[in-house]
Amino acid sequence: MRLVQIGIGNVNPTVGAFRKNVDAILGQAHDMAQTGCQIAAFGELSVSGYPCEDLVQWSSFVDQQGVELERLARTLGESVTKDMAVVVGLTVPLDGHLYNVAALLADGRVVGLVPKENLPDYNVFYEGRTVTSGSIGMRESVGAIPIGDMIFELGFGKLALEVCEDLWRPDGPMVRRAFSGAEVVVNISASPFHIGITNTRREMIATRASDNCATVVYANLVGAQDSLVFDGGGCVNQCGRLCMDATRGRVGWEACVVDLDRVRRMRNENTTWRRSAQQYLALHKRTALITDDALKAVAVPDSSLPYPAPAHKSFFLPESEKPTSARDRYFEDLALVIPLAAWDYFEKSGAFKRFLIALSGGKDSCLTLLLVHRAVEQEAARRGLVGEERSAFLREMIWCVDMPSVHNSQETRSISRRVCDDLGVTLLVSPIHEAVQQERAALMATLNTQTLSPQVEQNIQARVRGERMWNLANECQGLWLQTSNMSEKAVGYTTIGGDMMGAYGLIANLPKTVVIEFLRWWYEKTGLWILSVLDTSTASAELQDGQSDENDLMPFPILDACFALFVGEKMTIEEVKVVLQQMWSDEPRIPEWVDRFARLFLNSIFKWVQTPLCAHLGSLDLDRERALQLPVVQDRSWMRS
Repeated sequence: MRLVQIGIGNVNPTVGAFRKNVDAILGQAHDMAQTGCQIAAFGELSVSGYPCEDLVQWSSFVDQQGVELERLARTLGESVTKDMAVVVGLTVPLDGHLYNVAALLADGRVVGLVPKENLPDYNVFYEGRTVTSGSIGMRESVGAIPIGDMIFELGFGKLALEVCEDLWRPDGPMVRRAFSGAEVVVNISASPFHIGITNTRREMIATRASDNCATVVYANLVGAQDSLVFDGGGCVNQCGRLCMDATRGRVGWEACVVDLDRVRRMRNENTTWRRSAQQYLALHKRTALITDDALKAVAVPDSSLPYPAPAHKSFFLPESEKPTSARDRYFEDLALVIPLAAWDYFEKSGAFKRFLIALSGGKDSCLTLLLVHRAVEQEAARRGLVGEERSAFLREMIWCVDMPSVHNSQETRSISRRVCDDLGVTLLVSPIHEAVQQERAALMATLNTQTLSPQVEQNIQARVRGERMWNLANECQGLWLQTSNMSEKAVGYTTIGGDMMGAYGLIANLPKTVVIEFLRWWYEKTGLWILSVLDTSTASAELQDGQSDENDLMPFPILDACFALFVGEKMTIEEVKVVLQQMWSDEPRIPEWVDRFARLFLNSIFKWVQTPLCAHLGSLDLDRERALQLPVVQDRSWMRS
């Protein structure tokens, strides 16, 4: 047996907080070493934070990372961590290029730097804008530190490093490095969350580990940066067998023991792998090997470690576990990452003292409150607050504002009061009727008219609320959370200067049908009675008497289907009509609604590009910076061709 204990550290770095980030790495590495870990892996750009974006164009931003890397290596060499191999990520300059690298630290020094080869420039990523790709056979040096395409010989055997996207290509660097002898491949990642990504990652890692007959170590960042949310976790997979699946959504570390003799045996048995390796090495050079006696004394196998036998004591039977429904997994993921996004934006920005929510008593604002309440509850638990201290913290951290007009129903106002009482947060009441009348009178006097259009009458109310919320946010240093959902945002059913405003959006990338079902799920899990009342209430902006959002637009399931097909699948208008008529065969208004959606969507681009930053949650989000890049100015005739 060649037993090695591997630790995965989930750190939550802040971009630019190099010393703080490195201190977090040191703390976890020290704890891992004390439990006997030989390898410790941390996420992509764990020294600098991710994404750095254009900050890397400042030389001081890049140079300080190098200073902190040297401090990290030196400090690791002075403690119980001196015999452990540690992998971290940072940006490194070389001859006018910048590289996103995985750095191997061992023996109190930086042993080598391996650049990321596959730089994503799709979806939320723009890495090629500032960073240069590593290349096959690259061998340079940064000072005395080798940088390039290489593997390392340590006490347990041969180790390869790679960065995030390199793992996602089946023909990535893992293939040639495994053929060159690497038995352990550490991939450090900053992989943002989106719905469904967890299973995709797990299956992809299992495939890479199986195809390459290797022990793959995957370490992800945890935390949020602007609109990106990183769910953390990670895993160790040996030749297709899952050895450890680290907990997601929290700062911390986990470790497992693997027997590297299993890699050697699997390679010897797998004739397909051996023949592929022979064919490759007959045509290509082996990946360069970094080795010396000092390195071979680091990360030595430990025969005293327990063999990784199954906890349920069967090598054949699967472990018994309670099955989780796909619906539960879906909403558990959202309930995990959205509070993380809320707290990290609040905490890392350092600009706010509390959260502010314009609470209408509707579904969107109540879901936003539930999510931020969970974030603040989790922080209270981290601080060890209980009893009255916890209650006072919740009241101080979350302020909800009810701004009733003559059109607000008693039902929605009572929902607002009850949900705030049940959750123990502050509710401020600030009527807007007088301010609305003053603005109406001023506008009519300006235009010398006695009437205003119904749309302007409605928008005045929304804009008075928006102005009041900004003023409140100014006065109390509040982070005003925008509460509109993606369905309304997509068709412009929001008011510029009103409900479209805010400093950050938690649910702005959730369709309305998901919002509704999310609240039902929350009620099932918590039994919070007021949510059952909310479920039966009519979705309404309440800007005129008897208003209904679905009457103004169309049924939400149809609206969201239009979005998924026209925007997500890029179908033509006629194709969308065909699919929706198949789905709702008894609904004669489908053609009318599809035409309305397309018209509203294309006419509303100028609106949604002005919305605040919001958490990325799906593979299709409305965010011009990092998701859907559409020109505001365009001729609409193309959609009929």
